[in-house]
Amino acid sequence: MYEAWFSRPVPVVTGISGEIKNLSNANQAVDLLTRHWRSPGSQRHLAALRACRQAMNGGMAADVARDALVDAAREAHMLVE
Repeated sequence: MYEAWFSRPVPVVTGISGEIKNLSNANQAVDLLTRHWRSPGSQRHLAALRACRQAMNGGMAADVARDALVDAAREAHMLVE
């Protein structure tokens, strides 16, 4: 298993204070998706979680997982655009 680095970080807002985190790899994304997600359980959230785990196992390109993460973060109103 490896971290699956993204070509560009994904900036997301987390926590009550609105801290911005720049997610640089699938490992960081999985941590956020499993522990600190605002609206877990949606189709996009689950798709991003699956994609990031697959990227970490080498079964998917990191940037394909990044795209899934961006979609989920946008849906959850966490993406900084």
